[in-house]
Formats: sequence, structure tokens, C-alpha cells
Amino acid sequence: MFKIIPNKVQVEIRSVADLKPGQKGVISSLVPDELTLKLMEMGCLPGAAVEVRHVAPFGDPMCIRIEGYQLSLRRQEAATLLIDN
Repeated sequence: MFKIIPNKVQVEIRSVADLKPGQKGVISSLVPDELTLKLMEMGCLPGAAVEVRHVAPFGDPMCIRIEGYQLSLRRQEAATLLIDN
């Protein structure tokens, strides 16, 4: 996913779904979705550190570590958690 900035520079926007096992990131924002509130209640808040622990053989679901616990998410749900580069 790319975001266009006024100077015509494209900046790549990454999500938790783009991370591979062992990679870490910090949640910068959430894409509005029907599950956004539920994810926020589970600790997926801006500023929270996240690490991808495991990914199932076909890529779905994925297990992340956030706020001291592990959480399994579908890749589509993980794509709503945007991270800082």
C-alpha cells in the first residue's frame, strides 16, 4: 500500500501483515474496520510494540506478540494494523 504525499513522493505504508516471523514494529495507526474496536480492546493500540512470532504454512493465521501476550490474527485483520517503518 502506498500513500501519496503532496510533493509527489510515494511512501510505502506497511502493516503487521507485511512482517515476517521474528520481525518487529510499532503500531502507528489502525485502518477503520468492523474489528477495529475489538483489536484496540485486545491491546492493539498506537505506540504498542508488536512482533510476529509464527505464521501458518499457508500464511493465515499469524501469531503476534503484543503487550506481553500472544494473539492470533487473520492476515486480513493484521493488515489493518499499520506500523512505522
